[in-house]
Amino acid sequence: MTFLRYSFLVFLLPVFISCSSMKYSGPETDHFDGEKFHNLIQLEDKISLWEFIKLRPWRFNKESEDKWLWKEITPTNPSDHDFLGARVIFINHASFLIQINGINILTDPHFTERASPLSFTGPKRYMAPGMKIDDLPDIDVVTISHSHYDHLDYGTVKSLSEKFKNILFVVPIGLKEWFENKGIYNVKELDWWESTKVQRTAITFAPVQHWSARGLFDRNESLWGAWHFKNNSHSFIHLGDTGYTNDFKEIRKKLGPVDLAAIPIGAYEPRWIMEFSHMNPEEAVMSYFDLEATEAVGMSWGTFILTDEPVTEPLEKLNEALQRYDLSESDFFTLSHGETYVID
Repeated sequence: MTFLRYSFLVFLLPVFISCSSMKYSGPETDHFDGEKFHNLIQLEDKISLWEFIKLRPWRFNKESEDKWLWKEITPTNPSDHDFLGARVIFINHASFLIQINGINILTDPHFTERASPLSFTGPKRYMAPGMKIDDLPDIDVVTISHSHYDHLDYGTVKSLSEKFKNILFVVPIGLKEWFENKGIYNVKELDWWESTKVQRTAITFAPVQHWSARGLFDRNESLWGAWHFKNNSHSFIHLGDTGYTNDFKEIRKKLGPVDLAAIPIGAYEPRWIMEFSHMNPEEAVMSYFDLEATEAVGMSWGTFILTDEPVTEPLEKLNEALQRYDLSESDFFTLSHGETYVID
């Protein structure tokens, strides 16, 4: 069994090497040393990507206590492109369709079967997307929080670029070349605290604590972060993946409170590995307070089984944390895959 596990890793090695990105070159900043990006508060990352793969090779095709469901869902069909209010549709994992004053935005879209560089192995869906690419209205903007395979999926972004000819991809600094190498050219990359405007909506990239990689040798060669959306009527933030830090208080200080925050609540066990880059449900609630969000919606649960906690545990732990902090499910809630929430 051990031989098979490690022979499998040897097979994967050239794949991870080939998935490495081109190196970003730019001026040094407080989070870029000329070669690599880093978090504002540099904590010790307890385990490398290669060590994680060696320790947990079974995660590439886990079939034990959590049976794959691939549950088909009746997709939500947005009424039209020009929805003039503000609403979000939870598609899956960190993927939302945000319809805000006539603009359609997708966050970290993922519509394929696996979060993996390979089509036949790697983390497989537990739940189907809440809608299909063919169900989407015309998409104006796609935001990508970072380069990990569960947030940047090649098959998905390529399909979107072919279906929607005027789509704009807004990505972290260091990822534009990756897109261009895939034949996707309408790309704008931003550094932390930089903004772009689409019609009347400002889109700002903000710091959170995480990391990036698509191969074994490109760790932290592109940036990661949260996306903040604001116009005259509504504000929304999508945190991507993040550990719990004071970054949220800084975001609140610079960008103001938000009407709705999409906050990750899953992929947090074991804590000795995950606490650096993933919040547990209680930390997610603490970040809700730090952001001074009016409401929060939980994400990064129930789609891919990436870590050790049971697939439904994030929902249970979130409910326990809400009770401890005297919050209700109307303050911090979750949506079913495909469910719509209208921002008041």
